[in-house]
Amino acid sequence: MSRRCVQLLSDGENLDEVYLVADKQLRANRQGNLFLQLDLRDKTGGISARMWNATEMQFKSFEAGDFVRIKGKVQLYQGSLQVLFTHFERVSRDMVPLGEFMPQTDKDIGRLTERLRTLLRMENPHLRALVECFYMDDDLMDRFHRAPAGIRNHHAYLGGLLEHVVAMLEVGDRIAPLYPDLNRDVLMMGIFLHDIGKTVELSYDRVFGYSDEGQLLGHLAIGVEMLSEKIARTHELTGEPFPRELGLRLKHLILSHHGTHEFGSPRVPMTPEAIALHHIDNLDAKIHNYVREIRDDQQGTSSWTPYNPQTQRRLFKGLRNGEPIGDDAV
Repeated sequence: MSRRCVQLLSDGENLDEVYLVADKQLRANRQGNLFLQLDLRDKTGGISARMWNATEMQFKSFEAGDFVRIKGKVQLYQGSLQVLFTHFERVSRDMVPLGEFMPQTDKDIGRLTERLRTLLRMENPHLRALVECFYMDDDLMDRFHRAPAGIRNHHAYLGGLLEHVVAMLEVGDRIAPLYPDLNRDVLMMGIFLHDIGKTVELSYDRVFGYSDEGQLLGHLAIGVEMLSEKIARTHELTGEPFPRELGLRLKHLILSHHGTHEFGSPRVPMTPEAIALHHIDNLDAKIHNYVREIRDDQQGTSSWTPYNPQTQRRLFKGLRNGEPIGDDAV
């Protein structure tokens, strides 16, 4: 019998299934009674789960990253599905097929890698050497191919970083001829490098989270360090020092790609390539999130997704046979 993955759950069904615990909290309600709040996941998505009248002993009986068998019921609450469970037990990792629980890209990694290499063909010999220095680091490139682009937001799945970067490179490749004053090589290199630090910032063995380096430094600082290290090695391939200005421009691309200080950018974009990178990054992330939110909406009774406090809006899913559906019908 096939497992009940998160994406297939429906309102009102009884549940007896194993999930990965991505996060756990022990909370108290208004009466002071304790309850367990879990974030359950498998490769198809996540769902919130709650157990009333829990104890500290139950809370301490497992950790985030463990697998638990949940027995309870699925219900619709404020437009989203959740699980109310009455029983759980920890399941040994040896008994669980890990591939069922780690979300991963549905794109072909081999084709994405091919596309990456094609799009990163540089005319500038120093940038050509820099790309090669990254390619020669097998451990780094393995992490680059496996890493998510985030832990909760856009492309939050294995292979998400590679998918995100290739999509951005495709956009950069198409718009560069429209803006002849843009340096295509610099823009494309900046796209490749902008989130390279996430290969170290994030941990993604079982549960997506932050490494010690990620907590203390963040992916922007880590990315600049990685770039500096590779720049120092390019002379082995070119026999020449790496141009100082070119190095500064690349570091600026990493440090400014969040766009504004309020979004964690130490510097705002100050070159044409930097402003292009920022908007390409934002475009791919936003479109990805909108498409995912529409696709993953499990309510299924409305032409609109539930209100999202992060984006401060509902998204239009479309009409069924030209007519509103569910609670949108007149």
